Amino acid sequence: VQLQASGGGLVQAGGSLRLSCAASTRTFSRLDMGWFRQAPGKEREFVAVVNWRGGSTYYADSVKGRFTISRDNAKNTVYLQMNSLKPEDTAVYYCAGRVTTSWGYWGQGTQVTVSS
Repeated sequence: VQLQASGGGLVQAGGSLRLSCAASTRTFSRLDMGWFRQAPGKEREFVAVVNWRGGSTYYADSVKGRFTISRDNAKNTVYLQMNSLKPEDTAVYYCAGRVTTSWGYWGQGTQVTVSS
């Protein structure tokens, strides 16, 4: 399984970005998909997850109400819509996939920088 994240960039505080993660696998619809992020000097942290059907989502408290995760199984793609961005959202964002409880598949990361 290969995951390719894209859509990062530089945005002012209060702005929006939409991240995409394309998967090269026929089993994409069987994977729960998630987004994680890692800021400089910090550990990687969970951001959001969507289950394999797309009917269930869960968010970190820090992004709840501002970020929305979604997926299109026909396109093998998961998205992260990020609104009302804050400087503390600055990080490298990674998409990940799992079949069971372990995140076994990871993308290469895309940089998001929010200026104040």
